[in-house]
Amino acid sequence: MPDVMKTLLLNPPSFENFDGGASSRWPATREIESYWYPVWLTYPAGMIPGSRLLDASPHKVNWQQTVQICKDYEFLILFTSTVGFESDIKLIRKIKESNPGMKIAFVGPHGHIKPDETLMASEDIDFVTRGEFDHSVVEFAHGKPLSEIMGVSYRKDGKIVHTPPREQLHTAELDALPFATDIYKRDLQIERYNVPFLLNPYVSFYTTRGCPALCTFCMWPQTISGHAWRTRSTENVAREVKQAIEYFPQMKEIFFDDDTFNIRKDRVLDLCTKFKPLKFQWSSTARVHSDYDTLKAMADAGARLFIVGFESGDPQILKNIKKGATVEMARTFMKNCRKVGIRVHGDFIIGLPGETRETIQKTIDFAKELDPETIQVSIAHAMPGTELYDSMAKEGFLKVEALADMGGHQLPHIEYPHLSKAEMMSGVNRFYDEYYFRPKVVWRIVKEALWDGHERKRLYHEATEFLKLRAERLKWAREGGDGGAKPLVAVSQAPSTSGND
Repeated sequence: MPDVMKTLLLNPPSFENFDGGASSRWPATREIESYWYPVWLTYPAGMIPGSRLLDASPHKVNWQQTVQICKDYEFLILFTSTVGFESDIKLIRKIKESNPGMKIAFVGPHGHIKPDETLMASEDIDFVTRGEFDHSVVEFAHGKPLSEIMGVSYRKDGKIVHTPPREQLHTAELDALPFATDIYKRDLQIERYNVPFLLNPYVSFYTTRGCPALCTFCMWPQTISGHAWRTRSTENVAREVKQAIEYFPQMKEIFFDDDTFNIRKDRVLDLCTKFKPLKFQWSSTARVHSDYDTLKAMADAGARLFIVGFESGDPQILKNIKKGATVEMARTFMKNCRKVGIRVHGDFIIGLPGETRETIQKTIDFAKELDPETIQVSIAHAMPGTELYDSMAKEGFLKVEALADMGGHQLPHIEYPHLSKAEMMSGVNRFYDEYYFRPKVVWRIVKEALWDGHERKRLYHEATEFLKLRAERLKWAREGGDGGAKPLVAVSQAPSTSGND
């Protein structure tokens, strides 16, 4: 077997404030700049000797610098997204101009859903991966011919060839993967990663893959990771936690960025037993299924905050999207989180199937009743590859095919005969206003800023960005969704319990 190819793994540079690519569940420009870790790229990075992971946007590496860096490499693994795809195609043209011999693979959900279209979009792409790509790109870097690699699509004699699908990784194989945190330590600066509701700096990685829930809008379980829920062993997870604590003494918390961290009680309790002696703070995604005893164990083991996709306060909408949870379960869950002292960041979506002016108000009232510490409100977005996309296309409700404009701003692209895009956008504005401009919420935010200088600085920065965006959204809605104002929409940035996929 020949020498290993000199490999660069790239989460590409994109629009200003763009939060897309390798671990973002919903790539789009956010109202407040934030960055998630490119977790998916770390596993092959750890298996290819001499490789480098370049996460361009948070490290402020522009496209010209990226092209320059690529001159030193033979193989490029680029994590593309539906929203960033056009920009990525232009980037690789420049890369090939300066390094014609470079091999380029596109990885991520976009190529998985549309392998033919992806390859046809540019002759500069040598192959596209389908499904979990950890080992397929590693095999190529080690010299294996494409015809012998499972789960790839490539061109041969003018035709597109798809090799058989690759089997998903289960516990033994997941445990055998390198730790994401080894690559963070080697290639990234953790201070550059910021999410408004997480403590800064934070570190995140997965303890599981896949999600058994059937939410129609959620991209990852319907594309790369699948509905089969596959776990790392609790010993393996605890070992990576220990390592992260040693590597990053400045780290304020660990975020478990699983599609569904708390789905199985026995595993959560086992993890809590192993976490408790390590005495560290952590946050995670969560569904509203955990009972009081589980939540108490999580709080005792250092759990600080959950990101929860409540989505809607209307029971019928929750059924329409196959959420597998009810408003009553949400109420009980919130009450128990409050009892044990775990904060909640709630995600809500406007414009899901069944939405009306009345249900928008119902959801706003529901959010105020639940009263999580912070919220994010998204316009429903049908990502290609999801059941929601197929049903919206079939019923003729997809009014705009593009998911974002040239600046990466999310375009509301679902419109119902009884509910316009502008009305849904107004609903987003009203939701934020009614929620955050309540005296008790204002006091809650101010109180934290009074005692914490770091928090005060960050809050000021985020508030000014948010208010600027709010003004632009109001203008957009006033002009009926047309006109010159940018179609900026609050983009939910929680993991896949919510509408971020």
